[in-house]
Amino acid sequence: MAKLKTSFFCQSCGTNYAKWLGQCTSCKQWNTIVEEIIQKEEKQAWRSPSSEAKKIAKPLKINEISTSEEVRMNTTDGELNRVLGGGLVPGSLTLLGGEPGIGKSTLLLQISLKLPYKTLYVSGEESQKQIKMRAERITGQTDNCFILTETKTQNIFRQIEEIEPEVVIIDSIQTLHTEYIESSAGSISQIRECTAELIKFAKETNVPVILIGHITKDGTIAGPKILEHMVDTVLQFEGDRNHVYRILRALKNRFGSTAELGIYEMLGNGLREVSNPSEILISNKDNYLSGTAIATTIEGMRPLMIEIQALVSTAVYGTPQRSTTGYNLKRLNMILAVLEKRAGFRLGAKDVFLNITGGINVDDPAIDLAVVAAILSSNEDITIDKDFCFAGEVGLTGEIRPVNKVEQRIHEAEKLGFSTIFVSKHNKINPKDFKIDVRMVSKIEDLVEQLFG
Repeated sequence: MAKLKTSFFCQSCGTNYAKWLGQCTSCKQWNTIVEEIIQKEEKQAWRSPSSEAKKIAKPLKINEISTSEEVRMNTTDGELNRVLGGGLVPGSLTLLGGEPGIGKSTLLLQISLKLPYKTLYVSGEESQKQIKMRAERITGQTDNCFILTETKTQNIFRQIEEIEPEVVIIDSIQTLHTEYIESSAGSISQIRECTAELIKFAKETNVPVILIGHITKDGTIAGPKILEHMVDTVLQFEGDRNHVYRILRALKNRFGSTAELGIYEMLGNGLREVSNPSEILISNKDNYLSGTAIATTIEGMRPLMIEIQALVSTAVYGTPQRSTTGYNLKRLNMILAVLEKRAGFRLGAKDVFLNITGGINVDDPAIDLAVVAAILSSNEDITIDKDFCFAGEVGLTGEIRPVNKVEQRIHEAEKLGFSTIFVSKHNKINPKDFKIDVRMVSKIEDLVEQLFG
C-alpha cells in the first residue's frame, strides 16, 4: 500500500504549508490551518465515451479561429438571464453563493422546474421528499426535472451517464466528495478535486453545471480561493433577511458583464422577478416628509430610482453620530465636510443618519446630490417636492460634477412621472430635448437656492 501524503492547508484562503502554523501568513487568520491527506489514486474520475477517439488539440492562428456566437440556453428567468449576460452558456460552470436561508436552493429549484431542458438536480443537503414538498409549494409539476440525493461524485456521474441531462445543478459543492481523496467533504482538497471533475465533465460534454456554494462569516465563498478562479461565473445572492427583496449580482463572468443586477421578491410560493425595481425602492406615500429625496442610479444597463432618507438632529451625547445603511460612511463624512466648509451649514454638532430604502447597497457617486438634498431638507425641516429627483456627483470644492449615462437617468425619471430632475451644469446635454424639466446646477449653493430659496 502506498504511503499516504499529507499537507497543511488554510481553511480560510487555501494556502498550502509544509508544516502546521498557528497563523496563516497569507490571510492572517488564526487556527485555520489543518492537515489533509492529498494522496490521490491514479484513476480517471470522468471519462467521456468519445474521449479516446478525440484528437489532440493543435494550435491555430487567431484569425483562423471561428467567431460564431455561442447559442445560449434560456433559463426562463429574465433576471437570471440578464445577470448571466443572456442565458446559460453550454459547457460553463456557474457558482452561486449567499447567506444561509437567503434563497439559493429555492431559486435554482424554481428554475430547474421551469427549464425546457432535461435537468438533474443533485442535493447533498436535503432528501427527495423534502425537495418534493418545496417543489409543490413553488410551482407546478414537470417531467424534465430529475432529483438525485447523492454526495459521491462517482455515483453522480453514473446517474448522469444513464439520464443524459442537458443541465446539472449541484446543491452544494461543499457536500460532495470523491473517493480518490482521503479527506472529509468540505475540505480544501475535496472542494478543489470535485470542482475539477465537474469542470472536466462540463467541458467534454458541453453540459452547463450550476454549483451552490456556502459562504464564511466574512461573506466570502467558503473553500479555497482557487474555486472562484476555476469556475466561469460567480454569482452572489444577497439581501437583508428582514426584507423580502433579494439581489443577484455577478462577481465574475467570462461571458458577460459583471455590472448587471437582478432583483427578486421572496414570496410564500417562491421568488418573484421584479421587472421594475423602482417600485420597491421608492415609498408610496401621499405626503412626503422632510429628509427625503429621490436619486437616479445605474446598475449595469439598468437605471433605478431610489429613495434617500436622512435625519439630522442635535447631538445629545456631545460627540455627533454618523450612521449609514446602504451608503458608504466615509463618503457621507466627506459630503458633510463639504457642506460645512463650502456651503456654510453648521452640521459639526449634529447627528446625521442616512438610509437607502429597500435594503440595497449603492456605491454610485451620482446619488451624492440626492444625499445632499435629503440632509439639507432634514436640517431645515423643509419638504422636497415628491416630483423632484437628482443625479449628480459632489466634489470636494462644492461643485456638482457630471455623471455618466445621464440621458438614461433622465428618461427613466421621465418614464416614472417625475416633473423635474437636477443634474450638473457640466453635462453635455440640451434640456430642451426632454419633456421633463431639466435643471442645471453647478455648485451646492445653486441647489440650495432652487430648493429652499
